[in-house]
Amino acid sequence: MSVGLIKMWFALGAMVLMFISVVFILLSRHKIKNAFLKGFTALFAYACMIVSGLIIFLVVFSGPIEQ
Repeated sequence: MSVGLIKMWFALGAMVLMFISVVFILLSRHKIKNAFLKGFTALFAYACMIVSGLIIFLVVFSGPIEQ
């Protein structure tokens, strides 16, 4: 696989992590009543968002691919 294709898959994985974090934040804020479970799901969601942000940052600022 080329470097550009690998970067594309990493960016796609980061977008999936962002979607998962949105779902878990919505669950923790609106659906879950247990305080411990609510905090755990929110912590997991924010961790997913931070990891996906770092991945996107690295993919975008790693520069263009030379052929």
